[in-house]
Parts: sequence; structure tokens; C-alpha cells
Amino acid sequence: MTRLTAWLRGGSYRRRVLIALAAGAVSALAMPPFALWPLLALTLPVLVLLLDAVRERGAGIRAALGPAFGLGWCFGMGYFVAGLWWIGAAFLVQADDFAWLMPFAVLGLPAYLALYTGLGASACMLVWPRGPARFLGFAAVMTGTEWLRGTLFTGFPWNNFGYALGNDLNFAQASAVFGIAGLCLVTLACLSTPAALVDGSRSRWARLGPPLAAALALAGMWLGGAWRLAHVEVGTVPGVKLRLMQPDLPQDQKFRYEARREVMDLYVATSESAGGLAGITHLFWPESAFPFFLEREPEALARLRAMLPPGTTLITGAGRLQERPNQRPAVYNSLLALDSQGRTLATADKVHLVPFGEYLPFQETLEALGLQQLTRVRGGFSAASDRKPMEISGLPPALPLICYEAIFPAEIVSVSKSYDQPRQGLLLNVSNDAWFGDTPGPFQHFEQARMRAIEEGLPLVRATNNGISAIVDPLGRVTGMLPLGARGVLDGALPQALPQTIYANIGNLVSNGLLVLFLLLAFASQRGYTRTD
Repeated sequence: MTRLTAWLRGGSYRRRVLIALAAGAVSALAMPPFALWPLLALTLPVLVLLLDAVRERGAGIRAALGPAFGLGWCFGMGYFVAGLWWIGAAFLVQADDFAWLMPFAVLGLPAYLALYTGLGASACMLVWPRGPARFLGFAAVMTGTEWLRGTLFTGFPWNNFGYALGNDLNFAQASAVFGIAGLCLVTLACLSTPAALVDGSRSRWARLGPPLAAALALAGMWLGGAWRLAHVEVGTVPGVKLRLMQPDLPQDQKFRYEARREVMDLYVATSESAGGLAGITHLFWPESAFPFFLEREPEALARLRAMLPPGTTLITGAGRLQERPNQRPAVYNSLLALDSQGRTLATADKVHLVPFGEYLPFQETLEALGLQQLTRVRGGFSAASDRKPMEISGLPPALPLICYEAIFPAEIVSVSKSYDQPRQGLLLNVSNDAWFGDTPGPFQHFEQARMRAIEEGLPLVRATNNGISAIVDPLGRVTGMLPLGARGVLDGALPQALPQTIYANIGNLVSNGLLVLFLLLAFASQRGYTRTD
């Protein structure tokens, strides 16, 4: 055993907890905007070595479950606090009402999310053989708990470990085969293997073999992605010229109805910059663009009619009010397509709402206690029952993704595999990340939306309030971008969709097969530990 492994495995449990917390925090630097994914080749081995110590110290599997959970939870707590601290900025937009809740978001949400890494670390004790196979078991179990994190209680798959490699477009091409879950599996399996290098009790081959195999696997995946980027040609949709308008409107103004004219002045002036709208076929505005219900504001609709030339369609985020008999009207976070006469051509309502942002769990009870969600809509937003492609004149069928709906790959795949609907031709994402200011949040959000384009083989059109707005081709290449904090417009062509990818066709079948294979190999290699107390 080397001096490093002795130090990591020795000492008090309290010291090892602090090491796990620090390793998790450093791991967050693998995510945007830093994207230092090689750091995981240092931090994941630390977690593996800490779990090695637990398994070797325990009298059996059952005795190891608790300590392993604690170490996994601390690793996750460090990871999520360092990677998601920016969520607290949203509670400072209306600080008088919500600042007191900021600690619950900055610490409470990571504490909950860390339960999944704790669960994963604990479950690893059930399949923790000596030797290289433990890296496969570790990757399979932790990928499974990452899936749980993105699914249970509406799910929050933000900063899945797979995005570490996915930030590199060459690696990201593999998601067209096995999605973000497959990237997560590869990331955890390959980048944990340096732990073998410090296992002084084993032969040289046993120490060098796992990291060498991992390096070869990563090199093959990277080269395969580079070949795809170099050889797959992407055309453009003829007759389509897009304009994305990014107003960079301060978040507090979006709530003020009395500022409605100033808001419209800003939107119209920004949209008409760069030579006006002549020749533009589709104009995109961001999520929840107005401090009013657009379809119920004749003055705003008149401004749109005056702005839009014939043949130009506006696609914009907007709140939508729908009357219901004997009930409070339903309020939807929607995406509207309007023609040059201000007529609504197509509508899509948000399906996956943000807890505590757009609604409260147990809404009526918590409202009676004086609580409200950040958007302050009485009764909360209503969710649409399903997601369908929007039919917008001049565009291929567009799959609407409002705000963080773009981080849920399974929901997009379910639409892709629906045989009663035509395959969509683009992903249309509108968002408003002004809640989070100039923090890592908008960068992370953009990268996750871009991953959906690669998985599906579809172009992405993304219009946001303050950035990052972009046109992305189906290989994930950015053909045009408005950076965070910029005000202006982006003109560009619409890239054509690629043939349906393997992932779009069969979902997580490949990644699930690999996960099961990894588990079987780990179980088959499990020797030297007792299986019960």
C-alpha cells in the first residue's frame, strides 16, 4: 500500500468525511463554464479509495453500508454546493420577499441531491470486488442513482457526471448512440481507474491495466467523435432565415406591469436593429417575455402588427390565461407563434414545471401559510398534459422545450418514438436565465440543451433573455451565438436534421445494456469479501 492510500484509508472517519467533501467540491470544476473534466481523474479515485477503506474495515457488507453512505453523501454535498450555488441568486431578485429562503436553496437542495450519491456509494458495497472490476461496479451503481436523481419527485438531472466529457464535442458525439446516461457510465468507469495506480499490494499489470484500458477507451471515443464531426455533412433548410432577439432585460422589470410599454419598446427596437426585419422568416423572443398576458393586450398586439412584415412569424414565450368554469383561471407558461397580423398560429404549454419556481408542492396548504413561489402566480402555473411538436409555417415540426425542460432527455425521446406524430425537425428552447445573472448557471443550462441536439440529431434554436442564445447544428456545433449579458440579435440559417440517431430510436437501451454488463462483471469478480456479516 502506498503512502497516499495509507493516508486516505487511515485516520479518523471524520477526516475521511472532510476529504470526500473537498473531492466533491473540486469535481464541480468539471462542469461548465470551467469544463476541467480531467480533474475527475483525481477526485473520483479519491472516492473509490475511501470506499475501499470502508469495505476493508467493515466486518461485512451490512457494517459498511452506513459509513459508505456518509462518504458518498459528503462527496455529493461538496459537488452540488460548489456546482449549484448560483441558484441562490434567484432569491435575491425580490430580496425583500425571498432572500430568507436562499440558504435553503444553496444548502438544502444540495443536501437532498447528495442523498443519491450517498445511496450510490452505499449500494456499491453490495458489488465491490477486489481489483479492476470494482470500477465497473462503481460506474454502474452510480449511473443508476444518477438516473434516480433525474427521475424521482419530478427529477433534477442537472450536472449529471456525464456532462464532464460531454463538454468536449468529440466525446459528446457518443451521446447519439447511448445518450447522457452512457456518457455518465463511461465517465465514472474510466476516470475512476487511476485509483489502481496507487494500489501497491497488486502487480504492475494490475495497477497499470485499468487506467491504460480506460485511456484507450477514451481515445477511441474521442477519435470516433472527431471522425463524425469531420465527415458528417449538415445542410440548411432552404428559404428559412432566423433572427433571435436577446433583450438582456433585468429580471425585476419582467414582473412590473407598469413597465409594459418600456418592455415592448426594447423588444421592438432590438428586433428591428441590424437593418430591420426584411427577409427574416422567423423571429424568436425568449421565455415569459412580457409582464402581461400577450393575447389579452390589444396595444401590445398592435405593436407586433406594426413591427412584423408580411411573411415573418414571431415565436415567443408568454404567459397564457385560460378560463375554467367554476375554478380559478389556469395560467400556463407557453410558447406562441404569431403571424404578421398578430394572430396565434400555434401554442405549446410547458409540461415540466419548476418546483418552488412555478408551483408549490401542496400549493393551497403552503399558500395558506403565506408562502409563494418565485413567480408569484396565485395558485401556481398549470402544466400541460403532454408535449407535441409545433406546426409553424415555414419550419419543420418543432419540439418546444421551455426553460429547463431541455435537461430531461427521456421526455424528448418519448416524443421522438411516438409513431402517431411526425418526427420533429428541430428543438426549440426558450428560456429566461436572468434569474441567475452572470454565474455558471446559464453556461451549464446551455451545454445541457446542446447535448439534446446531439442525442436526437436535431438542430437547436435557443432564445433567451440574457444569454446564452444560439443556433446549434445536430452535431452540437454552434453556428451562431449571443453570449451571456449581451443585448442584440442573431441572424442565421436553420441547420437540417440528421437521420434519426440510435439514441433517438431506442433510448437508453444501449446504456442500460452496458450498465447490466458492468454489474455482471463486478458480481462475477467479487472475491475476498464476505457477502454477509
